[in-house]
Amino acid sequence: MTTPDPIFVDPRLARLYDAFDDDRGDLDLYLGLAERFDARTVLDVGCGTGVLALLLAGRGLHVTGLDPAAASLEVARAKPGAGAVTWVEGGAEAVAGLGLAVDLATMTGNVAQVFGTDADWARALAAVRGALRPGGRLVFETRVPARQAWLGWTHENKSASRDIPGVGPVEMWTDLLEVALPLVTFRHSYRFPPGMLPDGDVVTSVSTLRFRERDEFEASLAAAGFQVDEVLDAPDRPGLEWVFVARRV
Repeated sequence: MTTPDPIFVDPRLARLYDAFDDDRGDLDLYLGLAERFDARTVLDVGCGTGVLALLLAGRGLHVTGLDPAAASLEVARAKPGAGAVTWVEGGAEAVAGLGLAVDLATMTGNVAQVFGTDADWARALAAVRGALRPGGRLVFETRVPARQAWLGWTHENKSASRDIPGVGPVEMWTDLLEVALPLVTFRHSYRFPPGMLPDGDVVTSVSTLRFRERDEFEASLAAAGFQVDEVLDAPDRPGLEWVFVARRV
């Protein structure tokens, strides 16, 4: 089981996530694919604070949002319309006990890259396949390793500040810690207003992502009982990401 990063499990950071990730144009592709496939039931794996799950539910789909981070789910459950989504706390392995047979499963953002070992990724794919009806689709995105996205994960290139209701101004920046391909490790730091936190003004979260090549994904999907129908370009990051559309066979 993959352990979620502090940015998702620390309530102080989970409540900041949407403010610093406020441009979700990346989700338009998933909404369009759900419509194109005439999906009525969706499993959102690694749903986080529930942005995609709520958009889909708002269109009348039956959505299950799955995430191992309780703090992120708490944020999701507090949003308008959250009662229309079934929220489940747990990793991909928790799917087996839900009795699902959905039309579409999604993994947005970095979800597909948090599975650092081949064994973890294979278990996740097996669990998702078991939750799909025959012919149902899995859609996920992943960064193209050759484009070296991590080169921009520095304090100079990736920093921002937001005024958080009930908190005040919060500054965020990123530092690249290690590139040991296929793994890349980086740290997010958040500076809160002085005196707000009992243990210092800065809270950090270290993350490691796995950068797999296209043929690795294709082989792993085939081994898990999927057929890759398409590999799309991410409209919000042209040339930087692959979006896999795989069908349960």
